[in-house]
Amino acid sequence: MRKIGFLVFVFISFSVFGQQEPNLARYKTTHQKLVAWVKYCNEIKNIEAYPKLIIQADKGINLSKNHPAFLSKFYYFKGFAYEFSNNKYQKAADNYELSLKYAQKAKHLKIEVNTLMRLSYMYYALNATTKRVHLIDYIKKVADTTKSVYAHAVLYGSVAEYYLDNGAYETFIGYQLKAIDYKKKIQKSPTNYENIGISYSQIAAAYTKMKQYDKAIDYLNDAKPYVKNSPYVSAFLCNYYLQCFVPLKKLDSIQKYYRLIYTYPTKQDSLFINLSFANRSLSDYYVAEGKTDIAYRYAKKAVLLGQKSTDEDIIMEANTVMGRVLYEKGEYKKAIEILTLASKNAYTYDKESYVMINKKLSQSYAALGLWKKAYDFNEIYSKANDEMMLESAKQSIANAEARYQNKVKGQEIKTLSTQNTIKNIQIEEAKKQRFFLIAGLILVGIIVLLLFMQSRNRKKTNQKLQLLNQELDDANKTKARFFGILNHDLRSPVSNLIHFLHLQKENPELIDEATAQRMQTKVITGAENLLSSMEDILLWSKGQMENFKPNAHQFSVEGLFEETLKHFSNIENITLSFEDPEKIILNTDENYLKTIMRNLTGNAIKALDKTPNGKIIWKAWQKNNQIYLSITDNGPGGSQEKFKALYDDSEVIGIKSGLGLHLIRDLATAINCKIEVVSKPDLGTTFLIIFQRNHLNT
Repeated sequence: MRKIGFLVFVFISFSVFGQQEPNLARYKTTHQKLVAWVKYCNEIKNIEAYPKLIIQADKGINLSKNHPAFLSKFYYFKGFAYEFSNNKYQKAADNYELSLKYAQKAKHLKIEVNTLMRLSYMYYALNATTKRVHLIDYIKKVADTTKSVYAHAVLYGSVAEYYLDNGAYETFIGYQLKAIDYKKKIQKSPTNYENIGISYSQIAAAYTKMKQYDKAIDYLNDAKPYVKNSPYVSAFLCNYYLQCFVPLKKLDSIQKYYRLIYTYPTKQDSLFINLSFANRSLSDYYVAEGKTDIAYRYAKKAVLLGQKSTDEDIIMEANTVMGRVLYEKGEYKKAIEILTLASKNAYTYDKESYVMINKKLSQSYAALGLWKKAYDFNEIYSKANDEMMLESAKQSIANAEARYQNKVKGQEIKTLSTQNTIKNIQIEEAKKQRFFLIAGLILVGIIVLLLFMQSRNRKKTNQKLQLLNQELDDANKTKARFFGILNHDLRSPVSNLIHFLHLQKENPELIDEATAQRMQTKVITGAENLLSSMEDILLWSKGQMENFKPNAHQFSVEGLFEETLKHFSNIENITLSFEDPEKIILNTDENYLKTIMRNLTGNAIKALDKTPNGKIIWKAWQKNNQIYLSITDNGPGGSQEKFKALYDDSEVIGIKSGLGLHLIRDLATAINCKIEVVSKPDLGTTFLIIFQRNHLNT
């Protein structure tokens, strides 16, 4: 009989999709178009629209030039469509061969594995024995070299079915059990579950061929839970049960499974196959019981249903049963006619049927007195039967050897049992020694554990001390920053105030009344601004004492310019101006930026100490989603080495400068802005403060 695996789409999901043809114009690349077309063909295959699948697979082939991986897929679709479209096996095989060729070229393992499986079935159906032998050799090589669980599951199943088809049942069972082990490792799914049941049922079929019916029934019982949700496979399972119960002559079970087959709705071709198979089994039973008229009725049904299936294997087996019935009825000429028709491919499909056919042909010719013909067919029968008996003998020898090995092992077990009794006494003595040894090891282990815990606690303490030292170091750095800010921002205004007071005290004659009045007013204003700046800095420092971190908020640059002007209102001989035409709004820490601006302004004032008509210009503008602040003086300028402290952490902090450029660098880093400097000898210096997009007013 044609094997179950031949009719089941192994490892293929049967989900149904809406198979609307994709509009390839929507996709930009060829790869995207091919992926969409593969998905479309898969949808058509899943709803079993095979004539349409052939057409669409051809379109895919035309699209896939120079893409071997996709060519292998579309040739596979085309071969699959021919295989299941009225059993056009030759065309199917041609396309599967092309699919295999391109899958090997693209090194696409999954497509190669699926194609090898289907191609093996096609060679079996086409009786292409030589091609199938070479293919199985290749399949074994792939299975031996791959690490893929999926590939092992499929390929071992294909090799197993090859040996089943050739009557090498022991080898078949070995490979099929390997395949089942790998199938159980694959992710659980209804389809995979069903395939495990199919594999068990095939093992049962092999035991049926070996006439080990009870063993076959055990494997059928193993298969049953895996296929309970598949009427299609369950119908085949019922036929395998019939093959066991007919030779066991259990009529109740025969009738039960015969009736059950008619209750399973299956596809049309498998319906005819299953019903032909079932009626053939009933015919065999009634022939054996000598009820040839009843047997003839069932044989006739088997032949008619087999012809409807168009399956050559099924037709051959139905004709074999009919020939046997006709022989038993004494209709020898008709028996010869039917048996001759059945013998055409019987040797390839089923050696047991081939033996039966030639035996009945010999007996039929002998009954007609045609002794030469009878002798010729008896020779064929004897040779084929000897081959079967040899295989059976090999199986019997293997079983006998296994029984012998079990007997030898049993004797060895008894000998070992006696030895174990002696060893148990020795073990008891060794246990006592082991107890003391273990106690000593436990004690050592406790000591080691205590030392380990002590070491771990010491490490934890050291880590805490390191953390506290780090916090203390950060606190000292914070204190140093604030002293630097206080020193740098307050030293210059206080110095100017003290300078004026010394001048007023020591050289009052140098100051006229108007100048004195003007300077007095300026000193008072400077002192008031100084006091305001001190309060401002002290309040900020108090809020920042715990965590020296910026606190961003929105404010106007114009207000910042005004505060800076007040802070340096007592500066003489230097023009301090501000340009903010766009009324810029910043989102950052105002105090940080204010300190940076005071430091840069103070540095510019120092640079202009010996420059007549000194000018300092602060500007603010926005460009390309960035805000820029710049301070420019017309002082003597300097080299880049002079401003190295802005970029180099290793520069030594100057006490007199109150951290100077170091302070500017640290504060700028804290508020995530960038400072650039351009200084040219005799032309002045420009500091540029750049704020990124996140500082904009959102």
